[in-house]
Amino acid sequence: MVSLDKAVVARLQRFHHHFEILVDPDGAITLAERLRKGEAVPDAEITKLCAVDNVFTHWTEGKKASREDLLKGFETDEFVRVARRILAEGEVQLTAEQRKKLGEAKHKKLLETILRNAWNPQTKTPHPRDRIERALEEAKFKVDPLRRVDEQVEEAMKKLRPLLPIAFDVVKVAVRVPMEYTGHASGAVRSMGELKSEEWQPDGSLIVVLEMPAGMQTEVYDRLNAMTHGKVTVKLLGK
Repeated sequence: MVSLDKAVVARLQRFHHHFEILVDPDGAITLAERLRKGEAVPDAEITKLCAVDNVFTHWTEGKKASREDLLKGFETDEFVRVARRILAEGEVQLTAEQRKKLGEAKHKKLLETILRNAWNPQTKTPHPRDRIERALEEAKFKVDPLRRVDEQVEEAMKKLRPLLPIAFDVVKVAVRVPMEYTGHASGAVRSMGELKSEEWQPDGSLIVVLEMPAGMQTEVYDRLNAMTHGKVTVKLLGK
């Protein structure tokens, strides 16, 4: 269990009562997201996240929920089952510093998701990181630290589209690996995207066709060049 001095309140209102538990702020948001996605979370994980195995109606006043209130609100007085419902359906009361830290982490994850999957459909090239960062700032888009990143990506894309040409896409690329590098590079090349085809050439070189998120092109090309000392040949085939 998390120590009491580090815990924060997770709260849910049921039938005009506030039900509160004390939880680890670092793990509560992630676990709540997993529960909301329908993931099976073991009871032990929920118990470990809590500072005490009590449900309160007003934690600051030390008022515990009665068995009658728990049965009316949750049809059970078993702590772990009640805690599961509060985490899945309620909200976690973070401090300003905790919200800031979590918001920064989710902003970084949202940015990485956009960079990995999006490109400029006009130039057929990925957008640089700083361009996306500036556009998000110009659009005044703020990540909600208490919501899943995947729920907010499309909202961010809607804000970005009026400011720059951007779209989520997948592309196919043909990669030719020279014979002298196929021994150590062929396995790595195949793992850089979804392998669509491969063909060994008479000169011992290998040609593979990969499908990947459009934004990954620059990263993949850099890795290929590093592995083959710039002797790889890459051709964009389109979608």
